[in-house]
Amino acid sequence: MEQNVTNNGKYVIGIDGGATKTTAVLADLNRNILAEKASGPANFLIIGTDKVAKTISDLILDLCNEAEVNINNIEAICMGLTGAGREDDAQKIKNAVLDYWNKNYSSQIRNLIVTSDARIALEGAFSGRPGIILIAGTGSIIFGKDRAGTLYRVGGFGRYIGDEGGGYSIGRLGLQAVAKSLDGRGPETKLFTILKEKFGINNAEDLINKVYKENLDFSVVAPYVIQCAEEGDEACREILRKEAEELVLHIKAIKDKIKVRTVYISFIGGLLSAENYYSKLLRKIILQKVEGVNVILPEHPPAYGAVLLAMDSIESEAS
Repeated sequence: MEQNVTNNGKYVIGIDGGATKTTAVLADLNRNILAEKASGPANFLIIGTDKVAKTISDLILDLCNEAEVNINNIEAICMGLTGAGREDDAQKIKNAVLDYWNKNYSSQIRNLIVTSDARIALEGAFSGRPGIILIAGTGSIIFGKDRAGTLYRVGGFGRYIGDEGGGYSIGRLGLQAVAKSLDGRGPETKLFTILKEKFGINNAEDLINKVYKENLDFSVVAPYVIQCAEEGDEACREILRKEAEELVLHIKAIKDKIKVRTVYISFIGGLLSAENYYSKLLRKIILQKVEGVNVILPEHPPAYGAVLLAMDSIESEAS
């Protein structure tokens, strides 16, 4: 791919690689966004490092071409990726990207930083300042940063032993409520009607087959649990109350770790970033049970947080 280059300053690239979508932005050193591109998923633990390395490399080139910037003028690239929270996994995908690039292009990538998608979300939400983000998508985790720049985390233990308050857990509990209802062990729930319409689940046998033979993704059920709660379904409301209480425990724990009286927190992820029954309920319980917590909207998207971390790396090298 040829580059049409007219801009010769210095630039950085920030990349937010998620399970379904990857967003990348190119910025100058004054934090002005000059180009933005999106592509497919970047969860290398699921789709493999080779596919993600190609996706990342194509995005880098597309950004440079759109902004008419030479790749040699990119001072740093920061990738915040799903699955890169552990150092060995981060190094694995970093090596894969560099190997792919070196095999296919004559230019070089210098100063490539790999971190978790949660870290860049934290930086973007507070523009690099101290704060806390609560992520509730398929899973759940909470990250915080104090005034000294020390990072803290609570949760993120995965679907089998953690992820309380996330989509997988809510969906599982919703399916469990339907199973109990079908048996007469629990109250009727509107969720069963939705499962009939959306997934063709008409009875207990269908439910078992859908879960155990067809490997139904529990997280896709979570929005319907929230919908039923909005419509007054008591079984679904009880599920969300318990899951919100679990997230409040996360908030209390990280507030104790940071050791400050007042903290600011932003909700990230599909379940909480929108105004719905669940996000409103969680705000209500926070007000009731945790002092000194202010819920605010994130200031910038995660890809911009990656830009800030890329700039920090340049400043660190200069000093």
